[in-house]
Amino acid sequence: MKLLNEITPYAHWLLRGSIASVFIYHGALKLMNLEGFAQMLPISYTQTVLVALAEFVGGSLVMFGGFSKNQLSDLATRIGAAFQIPVLLGAIALVHWGRWNFVPAENFPMGGMEFQVTLILVALYLVLTGNKAQTC
Repeated sequence: MKLLNEITPYAHWLLRGSIASVFIYHGALKLMNLEGFAQMLPISYTQTVLVALAEFVGGSLVMFGGFSKNQLSDLATRIGAAFQIPVLLGAIALVHWGRWNFVPAENFPMGGMEFQVTLILVALYLVLTGNKAQTC
């Protein structure tokens, strides 16, 4: 139990690292091929750029927000996580709605909304707690 108590303040990195890595990676992919991404969805080029930036910048803010315990870092964590929620809701509405299971199917080649809902819940946790999880 002593070891668990000692490492508990660092457990936030599990959620922080997982959500940040997903969004930094996907945001970078979109930024490198904005035209291709814009052709996949019925959204404007401007919206495509905003989605890519929200993913990349938001993921970066979540990651970098964990390196300090000051108010600015807490705000960075909360804002970075908040950036992801509309992106995920848009992904569900435009691509994944109608199927829960994340496994691709004939009518859902990109899979269902299971993964996106899980990411929304992680993002909501970080929006609500910010860096307070570090001080438990």
